[in-house]
Amino acid sequence: MPPGKPSVLFVCVHNAGRSQMAAAFLTRMAGDAVEVRSAGSVPAEEVNPVVVDAMAEVGIDVSAEIPKILTADAVRASDVCVTMGCGDTCPVFPGKRYLDWPVADPAGRGIEAVRPVRDEIERRVRGLIGELGVPEPA
Repeated sequence: MPPGKPSVLFVCVHNAGRSQMAAAFLTRMAGDAVEVRSAGSVPAEEVNPVVVDAMAEVGIDVSAEIPKILTADAVRASDVCVTMGCGDTCPVFPGKRYLDWPVADPAGRGIEAVRPVRDEIERRVRGLIGELGVPEPA
C-alpha cells in the first residue's frame, strides 16, 4: 500500500446494493482517513429501495446516492478494488490490490433477506479497515 491516504473502490454489477452498502460503511467507519468510491459494470437507475431501508435501520442514509459506471480511471485511482459479483468486468492494473467478496446480491429480495447481506458487508468492511491499518474514528 502506498504511503498516505488509501483509496478503495467497491464494484458490483448495478452499483445499487452491495457496493453502495460497502462504500457507505467504509465512509462511516473510516471517515476522511480513506478515499471511498463505488461503481457498477451496468449501473441501475437508482439505489435499491430495500437497500436504502436496510441501511437506514443502522443509521446510514444512502437514499441520495446515484449508481455510477465503472471506469478504468476509477480503478487506476484506487489502491484497493473490491469486487462483489461483477465477474471479469473490472479492469486489472499492475500494482493494485484486488479482493473479491462473494456476497449475495440483494436485488429482488425483501428486507429480511437483505439484512444478512448488509451485516456481512459491514463485517468485511471492518476487516478491510484493519488490513488497511486505518483506525476507526472514536
